Amino acid sequence: MQQISDYELELMKIIWANGGTAFYAEIVKALEDKGTPWTKNTIITLLSRLANKGFLKASKTGFRNQYIAVVCETDYQEEQTKTLLEKLYEGSAKGLVSTLIQKDLLSSDDYDDLRKYWEGGGCGK
Repeated sequence: MQQISDYELELMKIIWANGGTAFYAEIVKALEDKGTPWTKNTIITLLSRLANKGFLKASKTGFRNQYIAVVCETDYQEEQTKTLLEKLYEGSAKGLVSTLIQKDLLSSDDYDDLRKYWEGGGCGK
């Protein structure tokens, strides 16, 4: 899976949060709501790059462009986590978790949530 820029990721997050599909106007509104209004050219360029990288497909609905996520958020997160593990921890999840614990990057709520997750057999199991 190709890497995407932080700005491209921002657009993907908007689309994922919208159920994996969004019209251009919805993307613009979400950016404005976040206090990060971008120019039309910037948005179109980034959406085009995401389509070229295989993250999105675009379709016309009347006069409106609809953008549909081809890569789902969980797949992207999984790939980025693997990349992080390889780059920084030589594939050691234990190293990552140790850092999170040693540097107090996990809250007590995080610990509780993780404990419940693992005691329950994972997501939906």
